[in-house]
Amino acid sequence: MAVSPLLSAYLFWSNRAHRFGERKLQARLAEGKEDAARLDERRGIASLERPPGQVIWLHAASVGESVSVLEMLRRMGEERPDVTFLITSGTVTSGEVLASRLPDGALHQYVPLDVRPWMRRFLDHWDPDLIVLAEGEIWPALLHEAKLRGKPVAMINARMTDATYRRWRRFGRGAARKLLGYIDHVQAQEEQTAQRLRHLGLPETRLEVTGTLKEGSKALPHDEAERVRFASALGGRPCWLAASTHEGEEAGAAEAHAQARRSWQKLALVIAPRHPGRGDEIVSSLRLDGWKVAQRSLGETLTAETDIYVADTVGEMGLWYRLCAVSFMGGSLVPVGGHNPFEPAALGSAILHGPEVYNFQDIFERLSAAGAARQVSDWADLGATLARVLEPDEAARMAHAAWEVCSDGTDVTERATDLLFAMLDGVD
Repeated sequence: MAVSPLLSAYLFWSNRAHRFGERKLQARLAEGKEDAARLDERRGIASLERPPGQVIWLHAASVGESVSVLEMLRRMGEERPDVTFLITSGTVTSGEVLASRLPDGALHQYVPLDVRPWMRRFLDHWDPDLIVLAEGEIWPALLHEAKLRGKPVAMINARMTDATYRRWRRFGRGAARKLLGYIDHVQAQEEQTAQRLRHLGLPETRLEVTGTLKEGSKALPHDEAERVRFASALGGRPCWLAASTHEGEEAGAAEAHAQARRSWQKLALVIAPRHPGRGDEIVSSLRLDGWKVAQRSLGETLTAETDIYVADTVGEMGLWYRLCAVSFMGGSLVPVGGHNPFEPAALGSAILHGPEVYNFQDIFERLSAAGAARQVSDWADLGATLARVLEPDEAARMAHAAWEVCSDGTDVTERATDLLFAMLDGVD
């Protein structure tokens, strides 16, 4: 099978990359980014037996991608209980979230690094009947080995950022065209991604624009007893959420909180950091600034005196979105690119965000056009806008508009399900 010179060079390197892979794993382990008990999975050594029958392998890199495919997996499992769904991810947080939320008939493993011997070992063990990549990761060794084995490959919920597109252009359009040729069908989230894939050489006959699975996903789960307990603790106080915040955004949210409290004196703020491991440093910094703070991971309770509640736990976003009438989407006033706004939209929370939402640009534009979301320019603007949006009629109007936009996309999951079953049934 002929390959481009650049792709050949990558595959040659990947075939001998054990030492690089080991160094990377050990560095990530030291940083707390790997599960020590399951590190062999990252080397392609399975910790579970392959069940009999057909196996669909679906790779979803991190938490957002993993959660977005759960509703699709649930529906597919109900329709085809004879099929096993193997879902892989590459982050500890995603593994923790999936551990409690996988539907029946689904298994989780950490994905091996794109080192050819490790990828071969993984594919030899699991022998998947269909390989599905969620969002936009294009792994040369994985795709090449899948092609050698004659495995069909689909990419669903595909999204290619400008940075990724430029990286693949530098890698070489010949190499990109060859790799994309190994993918049998792509369902893109939006036209911009589709256009970038066309430019890189994906044939039009293998491409369709369907929207995002996150739009048609089931609402995030929650513990109703905890919601009732927190609502009682709030005692009618208004509450807003700074969701999936990054470094620097917690201090900014506190600044906006102070401004909004001039109009809403009893206002409470819940901060849910994108990386819960930062909880201790966030709490320490806020307390140094004079805020009365309670911390979720330490079991501290929210009281009438609590100014800010730091929700530094995994898998509870459904609880905070239900409690808070207004949600600010983190990663949008720092150059991160924003996070999934359909999660609060599906749960009746009005949405505020900064200008840095390029990862979900089209979705935020739709929400803004519907009156469901508002963009702010800085932390002072967030505080002023928050004070206005907290008015019950305004928050309710925005929340309803968000829910309507969210509910329009329920057919996205059905289209992905139909594609994958058609590809599976085409396997000899």
